[in-house]
Amino acid sequence: MKPLNLLRMVAVILALLVVGCGGKNVASSLPNGGIVYNKYNVHSFMDRKSIKASYANWVDVRTGQTVIPPNTKFQVGKWRGGFVLTKVDGGQTIHYEYNAKNMGMSVDDYIKLITSPTPVKLSGLSKLDQQGVREGKALKGMSKEGVKTALGYPAVHKTPSLSDNTWVYWRDRYRTLVVNFDASGKVVSVQ
Repeated sequence: MKPLNLLRMVAVILALLVVGCGGKNVASSLPNGGIVYNKYNVHSFMDRKSIKASYANWVDVRTGQTVIPPNTKFQVGKWRGGFVLTKVDGGQTIHYEYNAKNMGMSVDDYIKLITSPTPVKLSGLSKLDQQGVREGKALKGMSKEGVKTALGYPAVHKTPSLSDNTWVYWRDRYRTLVVNFDASGKVVSVQ
């Protein structure tokens, strides 16, 4: 093969790779240029190199966990393993792991599910619900809405419907946390 033809072939392959790697900008599908407020607590922890969170919620990581409260203002960005939330005030970046197969929805749909273009009202939550949200825990007697706000939206592959009376969260990558509700939607046990 002549050097000129080889050079052209390499140039075409590189051009295809560059065009093919240009994924959809997550922020482009959101209002306000990707500026959002989280509806639910974000349970995050410091990994080896970065702050991580997950669609599985990781609600009880043993060390280094931080609970970021609802209505924190974020800029949404791309990340190969999910998406990035960067705090507008302070610049802290959270790498948010996401698995579309387990959740049964696109990353864009998930971001829209857990965020809002404007701050959300928490005043409708009971005092017990608000305590659980502050602590980042499910407490006996809390409502489903309170638990969802405190622990995050449950992963669909373990909790297919919010009308179920058992919600399963992940404490970390390996252990689960089960929240059981009575017929009226109040927490009766947390295991």
